[in-house]
Amino acid sequence: MAIYLDYNATTPVLPEVAEVVKRYLTEEFGNASCQHVLGQAARKGLELARQKVAHLLEALPEEIYFVSGGTEANNLAILGFALKHPKAHIITSQIEHPSVLNPCVRLLELGYDVTFLPVNTAGLVDPEDLKRALKPDTRLVSIMWANNETGVIQPVKEIASICREAGVLFHTDAAQAVGKIRVSVSHVPCDLLTIAGHKLYAPKGIGALYVRRGVKLQNILFGAGQERGLRPGTEPTALACGLGKACELLATDLEAEGKRERALRERFYEGLREIFPSLVRHGPPGLTIPNTLSVSFPGYTGEEILKALPEIWASTGAACHAKGVTVSHVLSAMKVPPEVARGTIRFSLGRYTSQEDIEKALCLFRTFFSR
Repeated sequence: MAIYLDYNATTPVLPEVAEVVKRYLTEEFGNASCQHVLGQAARKGLELARQKVAHLLEALPEEIYFVSGGTEANNLAILGFALKHPKAHIITSQIEHPSVLNPCVRLLELGYDVTFLPVNTAGLVDPEDLKRALKPDTRLVSIMWANNETGVIQPVKEIASICREAGVLFHTDAAQAVGKIRVSVSHVPCDLLTIAGHKLYAPKGIGALYVRRGVKLQNILFGAGQERGLRPGTEPTALACGLGKACELLATDLEAEGKRERALRERFYEGLREIFPSLVRHGPPGLTIPNTLSVSFPGYTGEEILKALPEIWASTGAACHAKGVTVSHVLSAMKVPPEVARGTIRFSLGRYTSQEDIEKALCLFRTFFSR
């Protein structure tokens, strides 16, 4: 039986979430914009879901906008802001998800001034670099809360404080952080925040963008004006209600589940290090989300290891192709030597990961390296 250790790629939908989605697909399936009873039942479910997402973030319900996922949320935050501020200076980092990097590159092509901050070898943005990068026309900073490959948590509270003091808006892609650690827009006063449903046990095709009250964005889609005019299109009520249910469930045991996953992760790391003493870990364990372990097996490629161990489902930190091996932009930015980066595997645990899974995986690795 396969051992799924790729929760950062996507999570299974929780049974309670699936039940809610099914209900709004088959029973209360109305269009939330309609005034009849069925439509208003859908509207009630949609607004309840908005409240649940807001509660997890410690935000206001009217600050939550439902979108199709993390990619759209990031694009709406960055491009929607840029359209309101022609030629503004924007700051991001070199390790962002492509749905942040590519809109920024496009803005660069359109004549905007964009700075891509470096990270240190631990994968962290230095707040002092941010301070030095600020210009009189800087209007937006976009730095992720936690990295999808390494799990490294950025100093978002300090970054938010710097931005607030400079009068600059702060957007954070929190797709990998929400549901794993406390993500509070009260504790970390960001202005824009991205959520991806399928990273937190909700369906694919749904996400949310938090927009602090008073922040103005230009819509990048045009239609009938749903989501208070910012995100037109018939609301995906069933998916949004699923996201709301997932947020409600995760809020009940966030700290306890994080502690459990962290303990399993560390057991896995120690076991791998016993089997393969030259193992290299990416990112300081105390500064990573609880479920994520990124390690390299120098002398091997991550792809060849996972091909030899088909029972383990995880992700590599490098892509192999006919011309060689392309190392991830995150590891490159961290100045990981190519010969080390090629051997990277990202293991990401989740709510269904058990102690038995970890021991079985270690047994498989022990067999592989003893050949």
